[in-house]
Amino acid sequence: MKKETEYSRRKFLKASVAGVSALAASSLLSCGEKTTEQQDNQATTHAEKQLGEMTYRTTTFTKDKVSLLGFGCMRFPTVGGVSAREDDSPIDQDAVNEMIDYAMAHGVNYYDTSPAYCKGRSEEAIGKALARHPRDKFFIATKLSNFSEDTWSREESLKMYYNSFKKLQVDYIDFMLLHGIGMGGMEAYNIRYVANGILDFLLEERKAGRIRNLGFSYHGDVEVFDYLLSMHDEIKWDFVQIQMNYVDWNHAKEINERNTNAEYLYAELEKRDIPVVVMEPLLGGRLTSLPSHLSEMLKRQRPDDSIASWAFRYLGSFPKVLTSLSGMTYLEHVKDNVLTHSPIEPLSDSEMHLLYDVAKLMVEYPLVSCTGCQYCMPCPYGLDIPTIFRYYNKSVTEDCIVDNVQDPDYKKMRKAFLVGYDRAVPGLRQANHCIGCGECMKHCPQGIEIPKEMRRIDEYVEKLKQQI
Repeated sequence: MKKETEYSRRKFLKASVAGVSALAASSLLSCGEKTTEQQDNQATTHAEKQLGEMTYRTTTFTKDKVSLLGFGCMRFPTVGGVSAREDDSPIDQDAVNEMIDYAMAHGVNYYDTSPAYCKGRSEEAIGKALARHPRDKFFIATKLSNFSEDTWSREESLKMYYNSFKKLQVDYIDFMLLHGIGMGGMEAYNIRYVANGILDFLLEERKAGRIRNLGFSYHGDVEVFDYLLSMHDEIKWDFVQIQMNYVDWNHAKEINERNTNAEYLYAELEKRDIPVVVMEPLLGGRLTSLPSHLSEMLKRQRPDDSIASWAFRYLGSFPKVLTSLSGMTYLEHVKDNVLTHSPIEPLSDSEMHLLYDVAKLMVEYPLVSCTGCQYCMPCPYGLDIPTIFRYYNKSVTEDCIVDNVQDPDYKKMRKAFLVGYDRAVPGLRQANHCIGCGECMKHCPQGIEIPKEMRRIDEYVEKLKQQI
């Protein structure tokens, strides 16, 4: 393994080009032609594995038997064929129904949504799909997503809460979350949930049975995470949702100093016997589309397994993980993920070490740690922040970034980057229009210094434009 980890960075980057296919809807000239959503959720069927029984985990307090694979409802397809996170066209309800029917038939019983997902359309779509199935066959998780100032009041927060019941077509919520705990620190937490009495209200709703499990999703400020856990003896959190994957386990803080390593978060929950719901198991899709050298490291060990399956098997190796949420856009994603979890095969010690070696190499890339959650949008000045970051990350991963004008491929790569950038991001939505207002940073779960990254990307673009 030492030989692998000592691979020179340049050789490593060069090796990435040949095996990486596809990325953004507007690709580099030298790269493949898959859509962004296909790249983010790329799934290769396990050729030999036989489909067995879904793996389940049990909650601590309510003793609910939950599928280890959870269906994340923030990437539903539109009639335009792409994710509703990025497209305003109507959600393709027939496609959603087909995916949910397959998931239900193969043991998936946890469905995670939010009033904010799919530009406000997710709850209604999953509500329609699940209403066709017996209510006792699934668990629905949704959130009080009162992010913006106009939803902070008690009146508006309650309106959001009751509206979820209507859209989901249910009379109780199985898993209710305080959404985005940590964003904005203690001040935001107190405004959104304490000063308006909403936390007390939700606790009463749990007593009344309209909420069966109450928890929170953590993003950002660890002070708020620690504070809420200090209240566990009083509140009894039924579950907590955290970002966890084999990169964030040890490197989240290394990638961004405002983040907290998942190792700490998981340990704090484990010691309190609080079930863990995992978000971003694939790190916004980056763990399904590794550079070819890293993919080959995994493929040599298990040639027939998808790259995504490694990330899910990693999480299945932790006993307090209740379910891992996968945002699935196409039926093939559902089939591949169901296969991985039916049943889950925990990693061996050598496989665990291999993934940690892959993680170390991943963080050497000068990537922006964006997961494409869209919480930074809309930008008041019209920038398409997630697409700019996705295109730049794609270019770095595929070794389509060039700095040396003496490089024999310089002209070709320069043209490829600039043409691809214009295709991916309309001119008026590109990084050069960022004025540094910082409004986006208030909502970024990853704590990215977005204006700083926009300046870095724009400086690179301008450099390419001037170096003819």
